[in-house]
Amino acid sequence: MEKKSRIDVADVLRGIAVLGIVLLHSVEHFNFYSYPDTSTQSQFLNFTDKIIWDGLFFTFGGKAYAIFALLFGFSFFIQDDNRYKKGEDFRPRFMWRMVLLFLIGNINAMFFTGEVLVMYSLVGFVLVLVCRLPSRVILVIATVFMLQPVEWAKLITVLFNPDYVPQDSLSSHFFEKAYEVQANGTFWETLKMNLWDGQLASLTWAWEHGRIFQTAALFMYGLLAGRKRLFLYSENNMKKWLGTLGVALIAYFPLAGLKNMFPDFISDKSILASLNLIFSSYANFAFMSILVSGIVLAFYTSRFYGILMKIAPYGRMSLTNYITQSIVGSMLFYNWGFGLHQYLGITYSFLVGIGLFILQFVFCRWWLKRFTHGPLEYVWKKATWIGKA
Repeated sequence: MEKKSRIDVADVLRGIAVLGIVLLHSVEHFNFYSYPDTSTQSQFLNFTDKIIWDGLFFTFGGKAYAIFALLFGFSFFIQDDNRYKKGEDFRPRFMWRMVLLFLIGNINAMFFTGEVLVMYSLVGFVLVLVCRLPSRVILVIATVFMLQPVEWAKLITVLFNPDYVPQDSLSSHFFEKAYEVQANGTFWETLKMNLWDGQLASLTWAWEHGRIFQTAALFMYGLLAGRKRLFLYSENNMKKWLGTLGVALIAYFPLAGLKNMFPDFISDKSILASLNLIFSSYANFAFMSILVSGIVLAFYTSRFYGILMKIAPYGRMSLTNYITQSIVGSMLFYNWGFGLHQYLGITYSFLVGIGLFILQFVFCRWWLKRFTHGPLEYVWKKATWIGKA
């Protein structure tokens, strides 16, 4: 296989996204929302707990995964385009790659109920279906998905049928079962629970919160960004990213403002739930666009290039970092490991997340001085191209 030069800004974006994911998961105790009693802790810690929680979710909540999904579609385009130029069809190989990702995701799921790779492996097949369509058609399909059609259908149903009763949350049922094992289970009980109830909790939560359609849309937007070569430097691209930044800034604040106003004017919980999900999805997409466009512009047009490049090795090993943070995090906070959930509040858990990031970051820089791919990246690549000379 011909060696291709990497697009460094994509690695920078991946690195920042995975950093955000690690920090969020740490303060969430890796989907195990159990914390020590804070009634006796100092006012300073109460203050830092709130600042850290609100700050992390404002910056990364629903946005870090969105960046990850956007770049997933972009990576598909790079691989598909490289093979297409050689007269080969990458789609069958990509489907096999998704099977491998499904298996890798299930390994991750044994430790963490918030696993997304399994969902990515399933939703990823949408790229096979659309990748030969014209860009305008893909853009329309992706935008329809991003608009959250299922939630609009629910909202219209409620408006025209006041007697409509939405189904109870399936994810809450499964997360309750998971919580009990996280709090009291052994290592083997935790693994067994995670491979069934934990997976169902994650997938049903993704469906109930619009992540399935949003993820598919972001995959397709990433594919289109690849087609348009938007992550490469050119004056025209910088103008497009600057325009994206301006539109996203203008859009974000009214979208977020409307979401915050709805509870003051709408009492019907079914209507409120759908509107909150729809406008949260829109606002998160706008803020993600602010982050991506801002980082791309800073990378190519400012003195921050050198600083941002330092996190590129972390992004190059995003799969390895994502999997290992789940294993280490569950060991630190769950009952089967050190059970730190009962001792560490939000501030101290955030510091644990910083420490985990630093360890991973140092390891990435050390590893990539000696090898071209991260450990899991190498395994995934080799298994993808098995049987290929």
